[in-house]
Amino acid sequence: MTPGEKRLVIVTLSFVFQIVFSMSLGALLSELALTIKILYLILSILLVLEIVKNTKSISANLPWVILILLFPAAGTMLYLFIGNDLHSSKTLKKVNKEVANSKKYYVQDENILKEINDNDLDKLKYLSDSANFIVSKNNKVKYFPLGELVFKEMINELNKAKKFIFLEYFRIDNGRMWTTILNVLKKKVKEGVEVRIIYDDFGCIQPMPNNYNKELEKYGIKVVVFNEIKPFLGIIMNNRDHRKIMIIDGKVAFCGGINIADEYINEKVRFGHWKDNGIMIKGEGVYNFTVMFLSLWNAYNPSDDDYTKYKVDLKNKYKENGYLAAYCDNPLDSDYVGENVYLNIINQAKKYLYISTPYLILDSEINKALILAAKRKVDVRIIVPKIADKKIVYSLSSSYFEQLIKNGVSIYTYTPGFIHSKVFVADDSVATVGTFNLDYRSLYLHFECGVYMEQVDEIKNVKRDLDEALHKSHKVTEKEATPGFFKGIWQGILRLFAPLM
Repeated sequence: MTPGEKRLVIVTLSFVFQIVFSMSLGALLSELALTIKILYLILSILLVLEIVKNTKSISANLPWVILILLFPAAGTMLYLFIGNDLHSSKTLKKVNKEVANSKKYYVQDENILKEINDNDLDKLKYLSDSANFIVSKNNKVKYFPLGELVFKEMINELNKAKKFIFLEYFRIDNGRMWTTILNVLKKKVKEGVEVRIIYDDFGCIQPMPNNYNKELEKYGIKVVVFNEIKPFLGIIMNNRDHRKIMIIDGKVAFCGGINIADEYINEKVRFGHWKDNGIMIKGEGVYNFTVMFLSLWNAYNPSDDDYTKYKVDLKNKYKENGYLAAYCDNPLDSDYVGENVYLNIINQAKKYLYISTPYLILDSEINKALILAAKRKVDVRIIVPKIADKKIVYSLSSSYFEQLIKNGVSIYTYTPGFIHSKVFVADDSVATVGTFNLDYRSLYLHFECGVYMEQVDEIKNVKRDLDEALHKSHKVTEKEATPGFFKGIWQGILRLFAPLM
């Protein structure tokens, strides 16, 4: 029996039990009601065993286990409707099929593969051999330590577009940033440039009007609204497109922490100074982003039989040293690419590891890896916001401080405001910049992307940026990290449900 068939049987039995149990409240004897309760308890135990057996991460599913065991009837029903198999969704089935189809476009240069193997570059081996992304060398990379700086460069490059512009963003909000970009896009459409936009429905549901895609289409812009919000569709509503990608003519790509909204470029103040970042790639590495974008686009709008028509030969134009791989992750496959990239960096760091993240909600693997790195005398420093955008999430993040600090990890809070950049840099030789937060949603539930770099010159500027952020941050002491009695209880409760936040 397949997992889907098992779930169908469980759903059917659950409905039968629910109906009989409801009837038992009035019509049946109390003994029969007790029998139904026992049957529900057995069903809940069977469901928990199935979750434990088939889960890719017990940490991510722990809240469901607790909920089902504490409240067998309600917990079982809630899981079957909200936490059921991702692949039962027609929407995500199409996405999964197209993502799998796109793998054939990631064709690795054999010479670079030989270099990776000859030099035992294990982290690159993972991205190339296992995660199946192209590792390239012929690139020009520029890192931007603030959103307003990358925005300026985005406009500069958009104005140069001749053939196509692809945008994929979690959030788009009316304001100076979006108005400026939209005006360029309208102009480019009139010049014959193909413009496509993917935006996440949940990310834009509050800032943008309903059916905003129709308005954009009036300008000649092609639009896909990712995973439209529809009630009662269960866990697929949790799977958001959190990626931030801009691709211009297949020659230049932008990624990083910034969405298209004014707080990301400090035009609007919400939580003090907004510290964000971006990275620009010119060269062969852009093609990975092009394939990522087209795989989601064609899941909704099958219009491209051959992705290579958007590939540009840039092999001989850029000759920067070092290796680069743009990569992505989604909740549909069997591999946690984003988490594995992070774990590989943590586990192989030798001298120092600096991290910036807006949220620090750790599973047991990453938590243990950080502590082990500190215990082998790696200088591990993590920067989180001083001013929180979500207080309950910050309370949860701070619940990890005490254990980390006691075991040698240094925690810093960015004093001027909110740090939204998602960066790992280690030993002056390795860095990743992208959209992955250090939380369950980014690592297990969302569609995410990033740029991994090894031996690339621009890594020194990533390190410089985090050094400057550390100078503007407060180092949390063990005393400050130790909660009082009631706060400790509250943090413990929050930790139980961390994967749901």
